[in-house]
Amino acid sequence: MLSIGMSVLSLSRFQFAMTTVFHFFFVPFSIGLAFIVAVMETLYVVKRDETYRRMSQFWGKIFLYSFAVGVVTGIIQEFQFGMNWSEYSRFMGDIFGAPLAIEALAAFFLESTFIGLWMFTWDRFKPGIHALFIWLVAFGSTLSAVWILAANSFMQNPVGFAINTKTGRVVMTDFAQVVTNPQLWLEFPHVIMGAGVTASFVIAGASAWRLLKKDHESFYRKSLNVA
Repeated sequence: MLSIGMSVLSLSRFQFAMTTVFHFFFVPFSIGLAFIVAVMETLYVVKRDETYRRMSQFWGKIFLYSFAVGVVTGIIQEFQFGMNWSEYSRFMGDIFGAPLAIEALAAFFLESTFIGLWMFTWDRFKPGIHALFIWLVAFGSTLSAVWILAANSFMQNPVGFAINTKTGRVVMTDFAQVVTNPQLWLEFPHVIMGAGVTASFVIAGASAWRLLKKDHESFYRKSLNVA
């Protein structure tokens, strides 16, 4: 029936893969960029050099765009859990949904709240307090990664669960095992280091290009140094 010769399963896999890949282009970049912007603003607080403030604002805008795209693609991904993989969601929902719910209710709300405060209060708080906001955003982003990777790690190495034979569903038996899953603590440093490297390379590459063009050399040289 499918003119391109693919099964529904193959199309579902392809669609979800494209959503996940596109989502993951922006998420590590956002995590790493939040940390780098926090470093830039901290340098402004310490050195009182206006260049670092302008750097924080400039690269912070790119962070905001990246964060917004990450959120939008993440919402699409959540819908696909229920639409493309509804049987999986029914079978695994009791345990797979827990870390995703904690990520949304704790980490994402922390990020969202302090992103708003950071965006709109540049001249309303002392520089040190304002810098604290972006550090909390960076912390929230890292915390988000922990909970998302906890769900991913369970898929790679299932622990702390049992199968309810009456309902035919997986149930969580030990939350501590889920969050201390050895797979999680292999994945987490890998992802966080990758996020930092990704954001650093983007800033370094963009800064190097502008330096070649002899454009705002002090600004981009300092950006390159931080990256």
